Amino acid sequence: QVQLVESGGDLVQPGGSLRLSCAASGNIVRMNAMGWYRQAPGKQRELVAAFTSGGSTNYADFVKGRFTISRDNAKNTVYLQMNSLKPEDTAVYYCNADRPLLYGGLFNVPGGIYWGQGTQVTVSS
Repeated sequence: QVQLVESGGDLVQPGGSLRLSCAASGNIVRMNAMGWYRQAPGKQRELVAAFTSGGSTNYADFVKGRFTISRDNAKNTVYLQMNSLKPEDTAVYYCNADRPLLYGGLFNVPGGIYWGQGTQVTVSS
């Protein structure tokens, strides 16, 4: 019903910047909460930054002041601008969409929780 496609991951030197994009497609009326998570080898997946259903933003403490989440509602796309990257930011970054409103025939219906396939970010000299 909903597909999320991430892009923008790359190899970058410490102190560098990257911009990740996540485009949602499907029978979407309106996106709801969306965000970015990451998972490093041997570690659990963790929240990086997200928009809540009310439109406010949440950031993990370890990215505050360095990363910025933004969205383009007309394109059903969420972005993550990452500055001052550190080696410990190395991970697979996943896009998440939480209960978007979907076309459902006579009535629109809430969808489920969706994940993208992930995009690799490697910070290394």
